[in-house]
Amino acid sequence: MIQQRNVAVAILLSIVTCGIYGIYWFIVLSDDVGKANNNPNISGGVAFLLNLVTCGIYGMYWSYKLGKEMYEANQKHGIAAKDNSVLYLILAIFGFQIVNWAIIQSELNKIATNSTTQA
Repeated sequence: MIQQRNVAVAILLSIVTCGIYGIYWFIVLSDDVGKANNNPNISGGVAFLLNLVTCGIYGMYWSYKLGKEMYEANQKHGIAAKDNSVLYLILAIFGFQIVNWAIIQSELNKIATNSTTQA
């Protein structure tokens, strides 16, 4: 089950904790995208470690990959889908990955809401 998170609170906690909550958010966000798309191969922990080892280069690819995964997840759940993967890549290149996370979390919240109303 995908957990809904308040985007503004997640951003604020990421800033207040000097990025520690941001690491947690990145990991659970990646895991939730995998759950939404029924893809067990997506692991937030592995993505974080690869991002760390490659000094952020993998994070740029991961942003693009999550965009593709979110597009497929939205389609699977019957939500109007738009492929934002290139936007996520551009934002990641310029260091705005937290904006990516906020957009992805917003989309995940829609999927979670849609899933609870259909259940």
